[in-house]
Amino acid sequence: MTAPLVRTSTPGIYRRAKRYVVKERDGFGRMLTRSAATMTEAKNIKADIRSGASRGVWAAPGRTTFADYAEEWLATYVGRTSRGIRPTTLKDYRRYLERKGIPFFGAMSLTEISPRDIKRFMLALQDEGLARNSVRLHVAPVRALFATAFEDGLVQANPAAGLRNMYGVVPVDERVNKALTDDELDRVLAAARPEHRLILRFLAETGLRIGEAIAVQWRDVDLDVGRIHITRRYYAGTVDAPKSRYGVRTVPLDPNMLRELADLRKRTTWHLDHDHVFTSARGTALDGSNVLERMMKPAAVAAGVPWAHLHTLRHTCATRLFRSGWNAKQVQMMLGHHSPAFTLATYVHLMPEDLPTPSFGTHRPVAVRGETGVTG
Repeated sequence: MTAPLVRTSTPGIYRRAKRYVVKERDGFGRMLTRSAATMTEAKNIKADIRSGASRGVWAAPGRTTFADYAEEWLATYVGRTSRGIRPTTLKDYRRYLERKGIPFFGAMSLTEISPRDIKRFMLALQDEGLARNSVRLHVAPVRALFATAFEDGLVQANPAAGLRNMYGVVPVDERVNKALTDDELDRVLAAARPEHRLILRFLAETGLRIGEAIAVQWRDVDLDVGRIHITRRYYAGTVDAPKSRYGVRTVPLDPNMLRELADLRKRTTWHLDHDHVFTSARGTALDGSNVLERMMKPAAVAAGVPWAHLHTLRHTCATRLFRSGWNAKQVQMMLGHHSPAFTLATYVHLMPEDLPTPSFGTHRPVAVRGETGVTG
């Protein structure tokens, strides 16, 4: 969780980690939040807000640049819901802003940034080759930043609000979000190095996110009943809770996969409860990017499906389960999604040949008078 605010001896000034946070209402009754490096600076900011006159410590709203406000916002943002914001999410926000947002908007004042500028930002990300989801992730902190700036009275409206449909213009290689056919999956596994096949097949058969898979320890695997308990993931190099509360789940194992995992535990050096199931040569947890770059990509290229990546295996699992007779709710629970509708719309990919031949029995509708070419 984000570090809590700690009251100081000065009303309206709080301590958070190594910085001070000022909370004071302006002349319009709006609660403003500001960040300061020292108590003296915090007191000056508080005095400026109360008097309505700038002393040079805090720029007037019209002259506050995106870069200046972004740094303050990252130091004070606590989220927009009662749940707050995860440290990993805030870390992502900082990375996305520093990588793209600040270089693009940095010198512009908050008040001069318009919806058109936000669209230009999105199109610039598109031109760099970012996929649709990556564009969404980079825009998210910009939207949240402007929502806070609006609450702080620095802008009259959030220029990033209401641009959700804009994502539709961002081209994306749709194959990346499709499932592998059975033949394609067989080719990928055959092309993979022998020591890499098990984890790739594990991903394709369990539908786990890569961060969840590399965090699985032997204590999470119930070899007696064939279940894996998902309670953690690796994210941005650290152990974290699953992506959402729906991510905490129990995943059943195919009997063949269960036998292979049982055999792996018998022969591996790293077989204790707190050892990871999939490890490096030194017994440490695998790195997700290495699984992609050194295991999945070479196999996908050799198999003739260079567009496939690790998340494709998750889509493949969902599609295969649905084809085998699982319903949308069951697949949703397997993948750890919030909604069966989302799982069905996003992760289940059917081909024309998956459609059965329609059968209407002996009922023959009566043709509408005056129609031609209708047999009834």
